[in-house]
Amino acid sequence: MDFEEAEILLVEDNPTDAELTMRALRKKLANEVVWAKDGAEALDFIFADGQFADRDVEKMPKLILLDLRMPKVDGLEVLQRIKADKRTNRIPVVVLTSSQEDRDIVESYKLGVNSYVSKPVEFDDFIEAVSTLGFYWMLINNPP
Repeated sequence: MDFEEAEILLVEDNPTDAELTMRALRKKLANEVVWAKDGAEALDFIFADGQFADRDVEKMPKLILLDLRMPKVDGLEVLQRIKADKRTNRIPVVVLTSSQEDRDIVESYKLGVNSYVSKPVEFDDFIEAVSTLGFYWMLINNPP
């Protein structure tokens, strides 16, 4: 995987959900997807720190799919850091999570999330939801 060509950053600690998401995105869009296994790794990737220190920080992903419940750094903190930085605040961030709690939804929107999607439980519904998300944000939406 060429980290410089990342179009979508998937931040997901569950390997099964990550694999399904990447398959759905690649099948429908054939985009370069980078998988960050937790919030700390995602922040390192976005801001070119740690293991990604050699990455060109000017080459940002076009979309971030973000889980909320993760070890090390949770999704809300990742979202807050992305939206607080002028270099990254325009990157569309979609929360893709199993949480349907009102406080998570409200807090995500307060922090500037572009969309909040609860992960469907059924396999086919999950694949369809991810494919539709990718299609909308990568092909239909007009970014600034």
